[in-house]
Amino acid sequence: MIEATPSEVVGWRQQAEQCLLAGNYTQAVDLYQRLIEAEPETKMHCWYLGLALLLQEQEAEAQTVWMLAMVEGDTSQVQQWTAELVSVLSAEVERREGAGDYSMAWAIRQHIREIAPGNLTNLLHLVQLSIELGTFSVENLADLGVIPLMHGTATRDAVDSELLLQTLKRLLAIAPLEPITLDFATACLKHSSQVLEFVLVLMHRAIEIANNMGQPLVAVDYAKRCLEVLPNNLSILGHLSHFYQNANRHAEGIEAARQYCTIARALPDQVFGAFVMLRSLLRAGGYWDSIFPIFEHQDTLIEDLVNTQVEPLDQATVFQLTTSTFCQPYIRDSLVKNRLNQNRLMRVCQFSVQTYSRELVDRFQQGFATRSARRDRTRPLRIGYVSHCMRRHSVGWLSRWLFNYHDRERFHLYGYFWNSQEPVTDSLQRWFMERVHHSRILGRDSQEIASRIFEDEIDILVDLDSITADIICEVMMLKPAPVQVTWLGWDASGIPAIDYYIADPYVLPDYAENHYSEKIWRLPQTYIAVDGFEVGVPTLRREDLNIPGDAVIYWSGQSAYKRHPDTVRSQLQIIKAVPNSYFLIKGINDEGSIQQYFLQMAAEMEVDVSRLRFLPDVAEEQTHRANLGIADVVLDTYPYNGATTTLETLWIGIPMVTRVGEHFSSRNSYTMMVNAGITEGIAWTDEEYVEWGVRLGKDPQLRQQIAWKLWKSRATAPLWNAKAFTRQMENAYEKMWEMCH
Repeated sequence: MIEATPSEVVGWRQQAEQCLLAGNYTQAVDLYQRLIEAEPETKMHCWYLGLALLLQEQEAEAQTVWMLAMVEGDTSQVQQWTAELVSVLSAEVERREGAGDYSMAWAIRQHIREIAPGNLTNLLHLVQLSIELGTFSVENLADLGVIPLMHGTATRDAVDSELLLQTLKRLLAIAPLEPITLDFATACLKHSSQVLEFVLVLMHRAIEIANNMGQPLVAVDYAKRCLEVLPNNLSILGHLSHFYQNANRHAEGIEAARQYCTIARALPDQVFGAFVMLRSLLRAGGYWDSIFPIFEHQDTLIEDLVNTQVEPLDQATVFQLTTSTFCQPYIRDSLVKNRLNQNRLMRVCQFSVQTYSRELVDRFQQGFATRSARRDRTRPLRIGYVSHCMRRHSVGWLSRWLFNYHDRERFHLYGYFWNSQEPVTDSLQRWFMERVHHSRILGRDSQEIASRIFEDEIDILVDLDSITADIICEVMMLKPAPVQVTWLGWDASGIPAIDYYIADPYVLPDYAENHYSEKIWRLPQTYIAVDGFEVGVPTLRREDLNIPGDAVIYWSGQSAYKRHPDTVRSQLQIIKAVPNSYFLIKGINDEGSIQQYFLQMAAEMEVDVSRLRFLPDVAEEQTHRANLGIADVVLDTYPYNGATTTLETLWIGIPMVTRVGEHFSSRNSYTMMVNAGITEGIAWTDEEYVEWGVRLGKDPQLRQQIAWKLWKSRATAPLWNAKAFTRQMENAYEKMWEMCH
């Protein structure tokens, strides 16, 4: 035993601590050995001596020091000493982690694990360190035994909720599809008292898993776990229905929607609940007897809401309401009623957004005024395109031609690819990113997206999503650009903060002006043009479908949304009236329900069901277009026409029949056919639709004439001149900007 004065002991202790911090471990070992001899009862010196040896990579010696120091203690003493040792090692680990020395931090935490295997905090840190070091595996996570520990009541509330949440976020980021991550999430929900915060994180990731990763059934599992702790949460139920629908599990999607409607009490929730129900029934197909009364009820609910809502709504409710009228054009062809609902509901939503985001809105408006005063008139116009569809998507395939021909000296292009992640794997999205001056990969935070647009000083913001995306609806309501335009993605949203809606004289005639909150900006010929489509090798043959070589093949390739019973009846009337004809039906979401729907309708109309063929989707767009060539006549849908499918049909050179209606979605094929130089097949009533269908089926010479006109139109028609169309769009942008100043 060393004789030492108290001041000497204090000095040795201070020197030892400094040596540890400076990395002088040999001297630290010597000093701690002196301290142990001077104060043998002070176990803390042993803990630090072992730490110094450990940092010298003398692991066995360190463990021996710690073991010998504890060997004579009773149970309570050993527990106390163990806690002290863990505290010493944890402090060093935190210092190492703060300095970015993750390898040493990992090594020390492994020793803590041996000393205190039930220390959940340490195990969670080990998980995070393995992720940081790139050594994480689900097997290691299982070996750590974190999840069984979390289920134990003894550890409840023993772990900092923030640490638990951060660990969950990191696991969801790198291994969201692994079953063990779901198990960990379930344990978190049961372990933490801050359930709502964990549910928000899980549901946010579940949405990304379903939409971005194409794994809706995994998202279903996360949503169901969240429902176990919040069983009547409307938001979770709404998303659960959506996930089921995307997975083609329509019975479960309908049931989740029904639960939502049963629980909903507030008027905005009831409006959205009706939409959730309508969407689930439309996607399933064949539920029209249920759809119509729900749709009429939603009309009444919207009327009540817009007449009674005087207080601003919260953000979550606004997000729900912005998409609540999505089903309207699939069910009803009424310009007046559909636009009235849309415009009034969006006024309520925008009032709410500009109330709860007043500071941000004011900052944007003040910024516009400042910029206007100092604007350089020689600077190229900055055009921002915002969409989650600038990828392998119908909007992407059609809008790419505008980007291809844009004048990059007169216009500086900004692409806002929201709901995207890096690295970008979609080939068409990468193509878009290469065609803009500045590309922004953004998440799902609408205020962050709007702020980025504002900071980029965009002059004209072009929305390609409309009400198909609640997040972008809020972005547009915040008005981050002085001129805002909607184009292509859907009908106009009805948001008052949007200045213009791009159309043409055919898709929206003059009388439509009175029913839009936006100013309709009509291009002189067509609101869309493409130079064509890539066509692959067909995989469909008549013999494979057991169809005779001399038969007439009708084709309809649309989703279940568009299978309105009136149109289906008209299509089956055509099949019945044309001998030796067959009907190919493509684009079904659920093979069982939609087939049963068609077969039942055919039986009621005494159409031979053996003349119907149901085609699955194909993976490649080029193959789909090639397979169109098997058709003699394409039958369009109504009241929601085809758009991309119509363009593809006309490009391939196939005659088609369309029914023209009142609103944008029921006039799409009409404007495309006119701009391809075709009037044959354009019907203004259900009766004309059937007449044209029968005539085209029975008159092969007429079909040949139309096909020849379509082939010749490739060289002359506005629909196939994307370069001229781009110049018209650019001229429109410049005129919009002039009118703004």
